[in-house]
Amino acid sequence: MADNKKVEWRIKMANGSSEKAGQACMWGVISALAFKVCNFLKKAWELGVNDPRKFIHCLKVGIALTTVSLVYYMKPLYDGFGGNAIWAVITVVVVFEYTAGATICKSINRICGTSLAGLLGIGVHWVASRAGKQFEPFIVGVSVFLLASAATFSRFIPTIKARFDYGAVIFILTFSLVSVSGYRIDKLLDLAQERLSTVIIGTILCIIVSMSIRPIWAGQELHVLTTGNLDKLANSLQGCVAQYFSSSEAQETVCDEVCDKKLLGYKCILSSKASEDSMANFARWEPAHGHFNFRHPWRQYLKIGASMRTCASVIDALIGCINSENKVTNDVKNHISNISLKVGANSAGVIRELVNTIRNMKKSSEVGVLVAEMNSAAQELQDVLKSYPNLVNTPPSHNDQGTETEQASSSSGEELAPKIEISLMDVIQVGTVASLLIEIVARVEHIVSTVEELSELAEFEPVMCIKSKQNIEDNNKSFLNEQKDDEDMKTLQIV
Repeated sequence: MADNKKVEWRIKMANGSSEKAGQACMWGVISALAFKVCNFLKKAWELGVNDPRKFIHCLKVGIALTTVSLVYYMKPLYDGFGGNAIWAVITVVVVFEYTAGATICKSINRICGTSLAGLLGIGVHWVASRAGKQFEPFIVGVSVFLLASAATFSRFIPTIKARFDYGAVIFILTFSLVSVSGYRIDKLLDLAQERLSTVIIGTILCIIVSMSIRPIWAGQELHVLTTGNLDKLANSLQGCVAQYFSSSEAQETVCDEVCDKKLLGYKCILSSKASEDSMANFARWEPAHGHFNFRHPWRQYLKIGASMRTCASVIDALIGCINSENKVTNDVKNHISNISLKVGANSAGVIRELVNTIRNMKKSSEVGVLVAEMNSAAQELQDVLKSYPNLVNTPPSHNDQGTETEQASSSSGEELAPKIEISLMDVIQVGTVASLLIEIVARVEHIVSTVEELSELAEFEPVMCIKSKQNIEDNNKSFLNEQKDDEDMKTLQIV
């Protein structure tokens, strides 16, 4: 009897409390979702405010799509193109890019790829139809295999991949569609003509809208990117040298985010190769605009970027040496402090002069003088390293101390110069920093040569007004004053 009894556990909850709990849970989900939506809209608004060109680009895409949709909505146009009118809309979606150069590049690639594939598809269809129904599928299949394989292999060729990769993809797609459709469709020529016409309409509309409404030029973007990277390189170089040879102890305990952002600006240069390559490729498709001619030497900007990256890699090694766990005292650094600061300031001054040269597109008459001063400071730093005193002294033993005392007492009253006992690791670190600074000077000279080559190829105008040397020194002093103000603020924060 005891086994047949079942124990039941029942939990009773009032209907009102369960409904309130469900409502509270629902309102919690809704409030969390609303908070995320508001946060997303806030970030989107900040993105549009920081760069209004992105918002304008969205409007341009909407205008192009709305205009090309008339081909599909208006009956006379639809009757002329048929169901292929939708290809005009698809063309606008896939072709319209952020910059005018990218839009022109994809538009020309799409037109050329569609035209070439359409002609070859019609030719293959004509040959296959003359061979008979039995051999037609084999001829079409073999042609698709051969041409698709060849076009796919061409995408691995660097020259074609850089400029005609999208055209190769469109060629494969269009040729496959035309060849396969021709087996079931009788009026293949009309189909190819309508599809090519809609593609041309879509691409021309994209080019007109992109170039007529607040155009964004890829060449201008590359120009601004290059000058910005040069400016970041100068700030990182002068900032890290000033930070290493600064005697302020507050620098080791307080981290200024603004100062660190300037010091780490060189990392943007190390990761900008892909952006520079794409911008230079798209800029070559653009017509003459602003100060840039049709055949502006955009490839030279890639050489400048490569020389900047070599210099930035040395700065990366310099910062790695500076931030090592083996800290060196100020007494060791004082021997090369002044001359190292001079080398860093002169190198940064040369780079900033190159920024003005590229930004204003005018030859500078001060670069030669600044490079000579930079090389003179580097040579002086080399001389200091060659005549560096023997600071690596082992602590003397007791017997040695007694001997040294006797020798000192037996001298003719002359006092011995005090020697600083420094470990070998400290001397190696300071010597490494100095040698890296000398290497940076050589890398900066290479940047100067590439910029001068750009000024010759682009035919920069000579500067009418020669900038005085005092202005350059004032720029360097202002940068050092900013560093000093940052150190004072850090000291106040510690106190």
